[in-house]
Amino acid sequence: MNTKLDEHVAAYERKSIYDFDNLLQLEWYPRRIVELHPDAKSIMELGLGHGVTTNAFHPYFKKHVVVDASPAVIENFNKLYPACNPEIACCLFEEFDSAERFDLIVFGYVLEHVDDPVVVMRHFKQFLSDEGRMFITVPNAAVMNRRLGHLAGMLPDICQMSEHDHLLGHKRYYTVETLTRDIEAAGMKLLKMEGIYLKPFTTKQMMSLELGAKVMEALCQVGIDYPELSCSLLAEVA
Repeated sequence: MNTKLDEHVAAYERKSIYDFDNLLQLEWYPRRIVELHPDAKSIMELGLGHGVTTNAFHPYFKKHVVVDASPAVIENFNKLYPACNPEIACCLFEEFDSAERFDLIVFGYVLEHVDDPVVVMRHFKQFLSDEGRMFITVPNAAVMNRRLGHLAGMLPDICQMSEHDHLLGHKRYYTVETLTRDIEAAGMKLLKMEGIYLKPFTTKQMMSLELGAKVMEALCQVGIDYPELSCSLLAEVA
């Protein structure tokens, strides 16, 4: 359906050093969302990506729909998680339509990929139930390790994207301020902003420290209260 999107499938095949960060965050935020809304019955996810979050969310919901326009990414997900069977709508986000309404809609690392994030959020807010919530996760340009790199003269612009960002199909980084601006421009109300994973050093440096699972979990816990310094942002929106 979309060969341009299929070009990015290599970034989701678990062959990169950045999987260390990615998997930590992808395993964390579904647990956090379920913790915040344990009574939610239905969920829609935008994008399959690595497949980690879809597999994590699936046991908790009676209705689980995922929208993804890349047949290659869908095929990769089915290979990785053959026992996980959400409803998958293979279409562009802007083309998705449904008569159903969902308790939760999750934009998991989506807005940094799309041409117009505000248009996409506006389109999907119609699929929220009356008391429904959107959750949005995006990479944070102002994460502590990028701030340090910038102050040390190693990163001229904290919003500068890397080769890996381009491989993933990223079009932008976010900050607390720019994510808040886009949410408000979409006619949505920001209820809560928290951080995902307080990351003080580069991925390579973090791996070399061999901190262990308990410390890495603690860095995710600490990040809740420090979105401005965390690796990613998690916004709850109504």
